[in-house]
Amino acid sequence: MTFQLSDEHEQFRRTVRDFAEKEIAPHAAAWDREHHFPVDVVHKMGDLGLFGLTAPEEYGGAGLTGEEGGFTSLCLAIEEIGRVDQSMGVTLEAGVGLGITPILEYGTEEQKQTWLPDLVAGRTLAGFGLTEPGAGSDASATKTKADLRDGEWLLNGSKQFITNSGSSITSVVTVTARTGTGENGKPEISALLVPAGTPGFTAEKAYDKLGWHASDTHPLSFDDVRVPEANLLGERGRGYAQFLATLDDGRVAIAALAVGCIQACLDASVEYAGERTTFGVPIGRKQGVAFQIADLQVMLEAARLLTYKAAALKDAGAPRAEFKQAASIAKLYATESAVTATRIATQVFGGYGFMEEYPVARFYRDAKILEIGEGTSEVQRMLIARGLGLPVE
Repeated sequence: MTFQLSDEHEQFRRTVRDFAEKEIAPHAAAWDREHHFPVDVVHKMGDLGLFGLTAPEEYGGAGLTGEEGGFTSLCLAIEEIGRVDQSMGVTLEAGVGLGITPILEYGTEEQKQTWLPDLVAGRTLAGFGLTEPGAGSDASATKTKADLRDGEWLLNGSKQFITNSGSSITSVVTVTARTGTGENGKPEISALLVPAGTPGFTAEKAYDKLGWHASDTHPLSFDDVRVPEANLLGERGRGYAQFLATLDDGRVAIAALAVGCIQACLDASVEYAGERTTFGVPIGRKQGVAFQIADLQVMLEAARLLTYKAAALKDAGAPRAEFKQAASIAKLYATESAVTATRIATQVFGGYGFMEEYPVARFYRDAKILEIGEGTSEVQRMLIARGLGLPVE
């Protein structure tokens, strides 16, 4: 039995690859160096339809069904964009998986009509406000609070490490907040749509990050922010569960981003090992180098197949538990392999790998966050163990 993408998916991959190589690759190093978020390229990705791959036609999306592989198409797009620039890859990943998906899955028809057309077209972006200074992997420890008063939510608190949250085209951020106490005595956590520009809502100064320099990432603060009661997203008290389900999709998308990183490292290493000579021969003839590059190929194949399997399960409407397990496995293996791949590629390049003029240095910096964002490697191992029936805490 073999896994093979459809002809339509392969054609779509080539289209996105051509776009990435023409519109992104020539500028990626400069954007990284200047910490520049290229809004014009986000719009071009929107024009290509990349933000609408999983959205219905009534909101301007492609209207791809599961049978047509809409989620797989999204993963292919993220992989190909990420192959040339991880920053733009995560911009697409977060723009769809964390920005559009919660509104698409849990929004009212009015909320969908208000926000989705511009988000799907790539004219605007949405953020996903879950993580806080004291609530990262333990997102249930949310401190941000929202009180319902006279038909409005009064929101106070802060979020951190939020992608696409403070750009010039950010339109809205979905925020988790404590809205009361449940019958079990635990905090009731709900999700609210907070439009950009709402008084009291501030996207603080962008982070000075190790990598993803061309990605938009900010801490957020909420000081007596008022939004209408109708801005509740989904059911009251179900915000935490909704976001956990959203993260399952996002983990597969992050795995696809990691696959793009591994592919970039393999391509660069093969080319460099065939050109760079020592002692009169290309370094690719040395087993010490060739075997490391062979390992890159193995990691790439395994990571890609795990990612495509998880995406296919999503498109097939597989049971949540089965998909959740596949998503964690793909995310864990692909992201840890990406970190290893960048280390190997940098080693193959030797001293040049330490120089910013070579892309492997940028990928080396970009890769580490893949093991952290949307659920750390430790969280993935915990989820996988639970999926096996182990009572791990």
